[in-house]
Order: sequence, then C-alpha cells, then structure tokens
Amino acid sequence: MMPSLGLVDDVPQAALQAMLERDWEGLRLMLHPYLQWTAADGTRLRGRTKVMARLQVAPPSAQPAAVQMRDGQIYQWQEQPQAPEE
Repeated sequence: MMPSLGLVDDVPQAALQAMLERDWEGLRLMLHPYLQWTAADGTRLRGRTKVMARLQVAPPSAQPAAVQMRDGQIYQWQEQPQAPEE
C-alpha cells in the first residue's frame, strides 16, 4: 500500500521502506516506468521492470547518493558508491 506523501523527500524514504519490507507492489507505484538506476558498483539499469527484478534478489539499497523525481515518481536513483577495495 502506497503511503500518503507530503514532501518530495518522503518518496525516497518510502521507497527505501518498501524495499526493506519487500513491498514490491508499493515500490512499483513509486518508481517511474523509465527509471534509471545506478548501483553501488557502477552498474546501470534502465526501466522499472529491470530494476525491480534486481532489487528482488539484491540486498536492500542504502540511503541513495542522489534521486531525481519526475511526475511524482522516482526517475533516477544513484546508490552510494562502494568504497574502493584495498
């Protein structure tokens, strides 16, 4: 179930919560169909369907480094970059 959203900043927080709760239908409603997702390792995915498939098998995303909204939905999401391995 999609929460009522008061501020644009609430959408990324609600999306993170949906990922943690594995609420895929609620999350889908918050993601733009032409979503562009950059994973922590630099991998880029395009399209809500591909991103949803990845999120269902990957660990939950952390707080994003950047988010862009379009039409009230998340259009771009950039995960925090991974720390370089030493």
